Amino acid sequence: MNRKRELRSFPRFLPALAVLAVLAAPAVAQDPAAPAVAQEWKSQYFYDRAKSSLVILDLQFPSARRGVAVGFVLEGSRRQPAAVITSDGGEHWELTHPEDLPASLFFLNESLGWMVAGNNLWKTTEAGRSWTKVGKFPKGPILRVYFMDADNGWAVGSKKTALETHDGGVKWNPVATAAAPPGEPAYSAYIWVAFATPKLGMIMGYNQPPRRWGSQFPDWLDPQGATSYGDVPHLNYSLETRDAGKTWRSTSSSLFGDTTKVRFLPDGTGIGLVEYSQYFRLASEVYTVDWRTGKSESIYKDAKFGVTDVWKMPDGTVYLAGTLALGRLRNLVPGKVQVLTSRDCKTWLAMPVDYRATANRVTLSAPDDQNVWMATDTGMILKLVTPENAAR
Repeated sequence: MNRKRELRSFPRFLPALAVLAVLAAPAVAQDPAAPAVAQEWKSQYFYDRAKSSLVILDLQFPSARRGVAVGFVLEGSRRQPAAVITSDGGEHWELTHPEDLPASLFFLNESLGWMVAGNNLWKTTEAGRSWTKVGKFPKGPILRVYFMDADNGWAVGSKKTALETHDGGVKWNPVATAAAPPGEPAYSAYIWVAFATPKLGMIMGYNQPPRRWGSQFPDWLDPQGATSYGDVPHLNYSLETRDAGKTWRSTSSSLFGDTTKVRFLPDGTGIGLVEYSQYFRLASEVYTVDWRTGKSESIYKDAKFGVTDVWKMPDGTVYLAGTLALGRLRNLVPGKVQVLTSRDCKTWLAMPVDYRATANRVTLSAPDDQNVWMATDTGMILKLVTPENAAR
């Protein structure tokens, strides 16, 4: 296929997100006759201390042996920055306390990584064992960064903020196109950066003004009132580049839900996630994308299973990780963690997960197909393992 034709076709799947909730395929039912999955998610670390809890916000395993989870220890109303680190594939873990409250991580390789903490950027060359402050972002708060190499990267955050750097994060300049989409900046944010190839990438975001109606009480205090209101469409943003970030083109579409994750493989195929609000009939929806053809296809949606992260392996295996809602309102109290897997994106199998695993959100990370990890925002880190009895 002609390379120029490939690049031209890429943006076609983005407008399709606006109609996913209406035109998507019916929810995929799990096959009760399917054979049991030979692998299970087993806890490798769990923060279990009296009068405090660990909230994990992000997890990165840049290699099979080295992994870092960041967040904060919550004790009463006090939040203490926290990082959990392993350098031997999860055999041993060390709880450390960075100087700033972490929000997210990005690793370029096994050693070199960056940590976003409010308006500050930190850098490690020791896989998270120590951090050096690079500097402050000119705008913020910043939610995450993405680096193409040690020098060139992007940062995204609230108020339509998208920045670029060419010196490893010391200096940042605005991506001018980020301000182009309609919508009040105060209610807008860019939340995700992904590249399908070194030249072809996207920045995803949304504009979501506050509701103009509803209960005078919080959702958790008035669940009946909260569920009596329907969701309304809002703007989703995308910035697209075809030249490694030298130029960007902005588009916006009105749709239900927010595109929160898009993960690509080196061959240009990927998987994306749309998460819906409490007021929509679905909790989440997962779709496949292919930048070579510009096509996207809905592969899973559910009202009770709120997927919060997705991962596709090179062999085609897909993992959907999230939580099961306990009632009509989702994410108000931790629900049971669930992981579904599929090789054909049609038949989904529920995988055994440690019975103690509950969460509001979970995060996946997989440096290779033998090392697939998951962290919960309730302080547990799990690994996909083969039980001894299944290996015999």
